[in-house]
Amino acid sequence: MSIRKSQKILLVSGAVAVMGWCGYLVAERVHHAASLRREAQMAAIPNVMVISPHTEAHHVSLELPGTVEAWYQAPIYPQVSGYVRMWYKDYGARVTAGDVLAEINTPGLDAQFAQAQADLQSSQAKYDLAVVTAQRWRLMGKSQAVSGQSVSVQDANEKSAAADLEAARHNLDRYAALERFKVIVAPFDGVVTERDINVGDYVHEGGGNLNANGGASELFSVADTHQMRLFVSIPENMSYILQPGLHASVRVPQFPDRVFEGQFLTVSGGYDPDTRTSVSEFVIDNKDHALWPGTFAAVTLSAPEQSGHLAIPTGALVFQEHGMQVAVVDDHDIAHFHDITVGRMGDGATQVLSGLSAQDRIIDNPPADLLEGEKVHVSAPAAGYSNDVSEKDDE
Repeated sequence: MSIRKSQKILLVSGAVAVMGWCGYLVAERVHHAASLRREAQMAAIPNVMVISPHTEAHHVSLELPGTVEAWYQAPIYPQVSGYVRMWYKDYGARVTAGDVLAEINTPGLDAQFAQAQADLQSSQAKYDLAVVTAQRWRLMGKSQAVSGQSVSVQDANEKSAAADLEAARHNLDRYAALERFKVIVAPFDGVVTERDINVGDYVHEGGGNLNANGGASELFSVADTHQMRLFVSIPENMSYILQPGLHASVRVPQFPDRVFEGQFLTVSGGYDPDTRTSVSEFVIDNKDHALWPGTFAAVTLSAPEQSGHLAIPTGALVFQEHGMQVAVVDDHDIAHFHDITVGRMGDGATQVLSGLSAQDRIIDNPPADLLEGEKVHVSAPAAGYSNDVSEKDDE
C-alpha cells in the first residue's frame, strides 16, 4: 500500500507541476500580449516637440552676398590708330594722375598733322592776299575808278579767305589734340589692374586689340582703391532697413579673421523685376589697399525691427493648398491646424502677421501624416537643443 500511495503522490505532484507550468505560460503570454498592446497604442500616438511664438527681436539681422568694386575704375582705350611703341606700367603698378602708361607710333596721323600744318600756311597766304586785294579795291572804289559791285566781290573774297583760314586752324587743332593722344596717361591716382597690350601691337581708334568675340579690348584698366564701393542686392521685403547710418559687417575670403565696416551710401530706388531686389551701395575705407576690385563679400546687415509681430521657426510651417498653417496642441494634447498669415520668411524664422497668440503651443517640424484632432505626446527637447529662435534673430 505504501508503494501505491507513493506513486499516487508522485502523479498528483507531477500533474500539479504541469498545471502550474501551463498556468505560468498562459499568464506570461497574456502579459506579453498586454505589453504589446500598450506599446502599439503608445506607438500610434506621435511624439512631438512644441514651442511658443515669441515677439520678434529688437534687431533684425540679414546675411547677403555682395561685390566689392573700386571707388573709380576706368578702362583706357586709344583715341588714335597705330603701333604700340612701348608700355611703361604693368599689372599692379601704383600710378598718379598724368603718369605715362604707354606710347603709340602713328605714322598716318603724323602725315595728316603735317598736311594740316601746310593747309594752314596755304590758307594764311590766301587770306593775306585777299586782305591786300580788298584794301586796294576799296581805295579805288572811293575814287570811282571801279564799280561798287567789284568792291563788294573783293570784300566777300576777304571774308571767305578768313573763314577758310579759321577752318584750317581748327583742323590743325584737331590733329594736334590727336597727337597728344599718342601718349597714354593715367586719369587719376590708383593701381593698374589690367594691361592688354604688348610692344608692336596694332591698336585702332576707340579700341585696342580685337578679342575672341570680335570686340575691342581696353589697353589698360586703372582703379582708385583708397575707398571701395560695396554693392549688395537687398530683397524687396527687407529694403526698409536701408537708411542713413546703417552699417554693414563685411567679410572676404582672403581675410577670414578680419571684419571690414561698410557705411550705407545710397540705394537704386527701384527693384529688378526678375530678382525683386534693389541694388544698395556701401562705402568701405581701404587705406591699406587690402581689398581689391571684384572681391566677393559676405555682408551682414543689422537694423532695428519696426513691426513687433510674432515669429516662429520656419520649420513649424505647414504648407496646404488653401494657405499657410501651423499645428497647435491644446490642453488635452490634441493637435489642431490653424490658418495663419505670414510676413517675411527666412531660413530660420518666419514673421506671423495674424492667426496666433503668444500662448499657443505649436508643433515644431510636425509629422507629415499628422491629422486634425489627432492625439499627440508632447516630449521634452534633448539636452543642449534649443527651439527658441529669438537668439538667432538677435545675432
